[in-house]
Amino acid sequence: MTLRQLVSIPSLAIASRSNYGDVTIRKEAFVHGSENGIVALMEKSLFRYIWTHSKRDQMIVCAVVLASQPFYFLSLDLPRQIVNQAIQGEAFRDGNATAPFLKMTLHWPEWLGGGSTLLFDGFQLSRVGLLLGLSCLFLFFVIVNGAFKYWINVAKGVLGERMLRRLRFDLFTMVLRFTPDALRTVKSSETATIIKDEVEPIGGFIGDAFITPVFLSMQALTALFFIMVQNVSLGLMALAVVAIQLVVIPRLRRELLVLGRERQLASRELAGRIGEVLDGIEVVHVHNAYDWERAEIGNRLFTLYDLRVKIYNRKFVVKFLNNFLSQLTPFFFYAVGGYFALRGTLDIGQLVAVIAAYRELPPPLKELIDWDQQRLDVQVKYDQVTQHFAEERLAPLLEAKPVIVDDTPLTGLLEAESLRVPDPHGGMVLDGAAFRLELPTSVALISNGGTAASVTAQIVARRVSGFGGQVHIGHRDLTQLPTSVTGHRIAYAGLDPILFPGSIRDNLVYGLRRKPEVGAEDARWKDRRIAEALRTGNPVDDIAGPWIDYDQIGVSDEDDLDRVLVEWLNRIGMGTEIYLFGLAEQMDPERYPHVAERIVEARRRLRETFQADDMRGLVVPFDANRYNDQATIAENLLFGVPVSEDFMGRNLALNKDFSGAIDRAGLTDDLVTMGIQIAETMTEIFEGLPPGHSLFEQFSFIGADELHDFEAILRRRRRTDVLGKDDRVKLLSLPLDYIEPRHRLGLLDDGLRLRLVRARALVRETLERSGMRGVEFYDPDRICAAAPVRDNLLFGRVSYRVAAARHRVAAAVSSVVAELGLREDIERIGLDHEVGTAGRLLTAQERASINLVRCLVKKPDILVVDGALAPFDESRARQMTDLLIDLFEKQSLFMVVPNDRQAQGFQIQMRFRDGQITTEKTGGPARGDNPKPETASRIAGEVV
Repeated sequence: MTLRQLVSIPSLAIASRSNYGDVTIRKEAFVHGSENGIVALMEKSLFRYIWTHSKRDQMIVCAVVLASQPFYFLSLDLPRQIVNQAIQGEAFRDGNATAPFLKMTLHWPEWLGGGSTLLFDGFQLSRVGLLLGLSCLFLFFVIVNGAFKYWINVAKGVLGERMLRRLRFDLFTMVLRFTPDALRTVKSSETATIIKDEVEPIGGFIGDAFITPVFLSMQALTALFFIMVQNVSLGLMALAVVAIQLVVIPRLRRELLVLGRERQLASRELAGRIGEVLDGIEVVHVHNAYDWERAEIGNRLFTLYDLRVKIYNRKFVVKFLNNFLSQLTPFFFYAVGGYFALRGTLDIGQLVAVIAAYRELPPPLKELIDWDQQRLDVQVKYDQVTQHFAEERLAPLLEAKPVIVDDTPLTGLLEAESLRVPDPHGGMVLDGAAFRLELPTSVALISNGGTAASVTAQIVARRVSGFGGQVHIGHRDLTQLPTSVTGHRIAYAGLDPILFPGSIRDNLVYGLRRKPEVGAEDARWKDRRIAEALRTGNPVDDIAGPWIDYDQIGVSDEDDLDRVLVEWLNRIGMGTEIYLFGLAEQMDPERYPHVAERIVEARRRLRETFQADDMRGLVVPFDANRYNDQATIAENLLFGVPVSEDFMGRNLALNKDFSGAIDRAGLTDDLVTMGIQIAETMTEIFEGLPPGHSLFEQFSFIGADELHDFEAILRRRRRTDVLGKDDRVKLLSLPLDYIEPRHRLGLLDDGLRLRLVRARALVRETLERSGMRGVEFYDPDRICAAAPVRDNLLFGRVSYRVAAARHRVAAAVSSVVAELGLREDIERIGLDHEVGTAGRLLTAQERASINLVRCLVKKPDILVVDGALAPFDESRARQMTDLLIDLFEKQSLFMVVPNDRQAQGFQIQMRFRDGQITTEKTGGPARGDNPKPETASRIAGEVV
């Protein structure tokens, strides 16, 4: 047993019990490991959390703050020396022509015998020299103090960002520990808003938590001490006003906290409500609930507005009082200090120095008061964050100890005893239910419209945390198995498949991702990313590492994995869809070099096919010397596929290189004139039509939202007969999408077609000379990576003039693809197809198929199917059920079925009635040890 097998598990399942009425609830406790230890509950105190994770950095910065104060004090004293010694000449009072500069003497205290020691005799300077020397010294201290502030501020910012990263990661780790019950009540949009936005001000405060009060307090105390040294009376006045500011202002500001808390909660609820509307936008459309939703959101926005106004009123009252107190002290300095100067008890240099020192006092005091306000506000935000991630919402977290993980197959006797599950209305879904099954076997859980079958399936799949009773497989408690075991050995396909944004391949291999092993001497450990991860408690794993466990699926590399995935998709009945996805996808020639060569060969074979008498004219091929009537004018001019936004859609007319090329070719005026004709025709056709009418899609030149703009352009042209630059660009963009056989406006003649073909070379030369790789040009002898596979095979456009041309072309393509053995490669390319957010780019059947294959590819010991076949019709669902039964001849299959008719073929049929479970053998290979129906009541129980 290696050390990795002992301790390198992502989580441990630890059993704990709590009471749910008279039902014993079993909860899973996940102990998530990290490089720096175990992630526990958030500290209740923000300052304790900050100090725990950043005390070393805080102490270093505070030490630098203390080291900067002597320089700050000396910079306060220099104005007094400049005025008294250089300007008023006190250093030359005895008639000396020179005075010492930078003379340093160490004065010993009386308890050490008194006296002084000369350290440096200094430089003898004239009056002007002394003035310049002291002034330059003042400038030097200004630079030194500025350098200290720069370093301290950067250190605070870096520290704050590190702690913000740690805080967000800790919160995300807690999200992974949310119990199933919590997931049903917590809104995902609110949780995401908390982690993304609401902790942002907390992160900004973390760097200031200890450093800012130390830095500002030291600055204020240094300035106050300097004033005291110059004149005790003035120092006491300043101290009195400072005390009032520090006591009164924070008390007044605390009333802002209540309003701030209300505003934050209202903002969070607004974000949650907007998320709900977005999730249910289809219902809003169907039921025309626009006005209600607008009114409801408007009411919430007014609440936020009203709270903001109240905050502003209170905030600026406090600010007015603070500014008044800040200006009160200079009044005393000018009045009282001036009086002392007139009496001779305070020299002018001291008064100037005191006033200069006081100018340094209000800013740190104001910032210190602001810091206190920010502290209170951030603590409130932190409290709300910790409440959202409250302990009752998380699976219990106990201390993890190295254990030997039993990762043997989940076979043997599956025994459930005293299973109890309450329903939301206080009744019992299952009450004291029990069953015994010998694994592997196939089990049909017959629901007959109830929920007990689904709940039982979820217990077997470890998808329910709150239930009473025990479930064992052999000698192992199912609820205490580590997720590293259950995630490998058990698969669950539910009613609502969850797909993540990315490709089909990314979603299929999701269950094969395992933490890659990293050697201790790996060079990546020296990477700055690794160092920062270790300092912030984040994972050090490289996301680009070898995360896919090829051994689990029995393949050696990515190519073999793709072939297995394609095979599974074909077996599950999604072969046609993945093939069509592959035809519509772009292909990377560097990733599939052998496929690129074969596609070029298939292109030649298809061209020969389409030249036959019965298929002539189905496809108009791309020819560098001919105009393609089935392509747009833009495609004919570029003779390639845009790969940059600058060359797509309306942006093409704005591109200076492209517009310059067609201008030199003498096409601009012709195309603008064509644009005028299109605009006149379209505005006439679309007049009075509502947005969304089918004609807008058929004539895709002008959208409904652009119609008024082009009407205005035409009116301006009628008035002045002169078009502005912007109007010409908009009109130029219209004919670029024109296809004569499709739109049939009769705007292209043979002469214009010939000029467009001649302009191709000029356009290509101009774009290549500009150095912009905005267009990938067509080449009959190589693949065009920017075009879909289908376009690369056809290397042309399907004719609009021939009836059923697309179906005949598709059949020809399929025939050639099969003949050259390209279908499997195209299906592999189809794995790159993006599924969209939550799989919205796929149909319900495609999502269900991908979810099922994701479960199958990891070869689980137990597969639980709970409503995953609902999107399919009964015939297709029956076929897939038979397939799964055959596939799981040596593993266990649990499937929730609606009725007895769908339960045919399973070895065990499980029925539910009055909270009890009965099991019955139905024949077939003996893979289970199940009670007979007449003895089922003896082991009947409740499943939670």
